[in-house]
Amino acid sequence: MSRFVVVGGGIAGLAAALRLERIDPAAEVVLVERSPRLGGKLVTEHVGPYVVETAPDSFLTSKPRGVGLCEELGLTGELVSRIPANSRTFVRLGDELHPLPAGLTGMVPTNLDTLAASGILSAEGLARMQREPEVPAAAGDADETIAAFVTRRMGREVYERLVEPLMSGIFAGDGEQLSLAATFPNLRQLEIEHGSVLRGLEARSAPGAAPAPPFASLRGGMGDLVAAIESRLTRTEVLCGHDAVDVRPGVLGGWDVIVDDGEKLSPDAVVLATPAHVTAGLVASLDAELATALAAIPYGSSVIVTLAYPEAAITRPLDGYGYVVPRAEGSDVLACTWSSSKWEDRAPAGHALIRVYLGRFGRRDMTAESDAALTAAARREVAEMLGAAGEPELTRIDRWPLGMPQYVLGTLERRAEIERRLAGHPGLALAGAAYGGVGIPDCIASGENAAERVVNSLAQAARR
Repeated sequence: MSRFVVVGGGIAGLAAALRLERIDPAAEVVLVERSPRLGGKLVTEHVGPYVVETAPDSFLTSKPRGVGLCEELGLTGELVSRIPANSRTFVRLGDELHPLPAGLTGMVPTNLDTLAASGILSAEGLARMQREPEVPAAAGDADETIAAFVTRRMGREVYERLVEPLMSGIFAGDGEQLSLAATFPNLRQLEIEHGSVLRGLEARSAPGAAPAPPFASLRGGMGDLVAAIESRLTRTEVLCGHDAVDVRPGVLGGWDVIVDDGEKLSPDAVVLATPAHVTAGLVASLDAELATALAAIPYGSSVIVTLAYPEAAITRPLDGYGYVVPRAEGSDVLACTWSSSKWEDRAPAGHALIRVYLGRFGRRDMTAESDAALTAAARREVAEMLGAAGEPELTRIDRWPLGMPQYVLGTLERRAEIERRLAGHPGLALAGAAYGGVGIPDCIASGENAAERVVNSLAQAARR
């Protein structure tokens, strides 16, 4: 019988615990989570007639482990797509909202006619982008930032007004620091293979069947995924409200995990599914170099303010999914999404549910602002851009301090160093958004891979 400890009860830790139970029929698992609940950022609150997501509200369907896990859990019938009638998103430039052009592929527009009609670029910016196929491909394989790559190939306007706000919606980061190789390596590959991003995208866009909806959620909210996993954990002991404080090799083999109440857990293997800066503290006494590499991973903080209004109090039609805000606008607002226009049954008929995202990496920490200041900033945004008047029917503030790892230049080298150090500690694996993608499917895959890694390490040790 193998014993495992998983530290961290977010989606990566839950996926790891579930996979451990499934691939090792005799496994005993203990899941340690410092908060009083499981799920990490996946929290759905039902506030009266409103369905409020406190962080992610969906996941990419192109990455298989999101839909795949839902299928395994019997949630296929609960998967929902965004409302097709409102299938448009906008970019805020000044006090105007411009529609994102059709034909976006990896943040890059392939239909230059719709890009021109959107008004996002000036005539000079559009002309510069149209010259992209003439730009010589860069020599060598050196990494560069997203901002440097896009500016070099398509011009500064395309970066500032189009790519940057879309990229921020994914990574909540600064494109002047984010690594192209760690975030969108396919763009550099297109340049290498075709000498042009636009030519490469055109070559790859062969006609075929209509694509599947790019995003999916669950009818009752993303919290249903957490609940479904919890219900399947039949051999996992869950310790919520407890903090792991140290991980060290066991005297007689295996591992010791010290919990904040002084209890010592002694598993055969450990999965650490905690943020990298937390993991650094857990392994500091085990491996100082591993801890240093983990602690060097930067994280960004953000706030989501959710507001509800009667539709009659909003003058602008909510005929889309929302809008993104370029960093160049100088605003603390990253985006504003219209939940009731994106998903069915998130608000009662005649009412609007709106989410305002605040906080930019490298600028002031919005999580330190007071509730009053955050509410005022969100209400000011929706008043100016949507014409929202009067008191909101619902106000919800969710702070996520140090909630998003940043894939800055040097990320791939740092990951290689982490892997090199982990190779010297069989039976120990890491999982989470810091190591291979920040989306829900990425985190699920990370947790599952970590589970398989520690099971395989025990099997290898048994054969020696």
